Amino acid sequence: MTKPEQPFEEPWQAQAFALTVHLHDQGHFNWNEWADALSAQIHSGAERTYYNYWLCALEALIAAKGITTPQNLASTAEAWKHAAARTPHGQPITLSDNAKIP
Repeated sequence: MTKPEQPFEEPWQAQAFALTVHLHDQGHFNWNEWADALSAQIHSGAERTYYNYWLCALEALIAAKGITTPQNLASTAEAWKHAAARTPHGQPITLSDNAKIP
């Protein structure tokens, strides 16, 4: 019996995919804009995995659309990194009350 193909290797990949679909469904961008953003990342010359291209495209597009700023993205990523480092394995990661999230 062959193992079914899994589209996501990591939970964050599924979350990035779901967030992209959600933001599209909310009218923040159309699929042509998304395809252009993803294509720009893939053809940027940077060596990344597919879902890292995806994440970079999503970050660039939401910043370009004014949904948040690159600075807010960076500070939130840093807050998550620190939260993950202090969270015991198997426990949900939560941000402290003073973490800044857009």
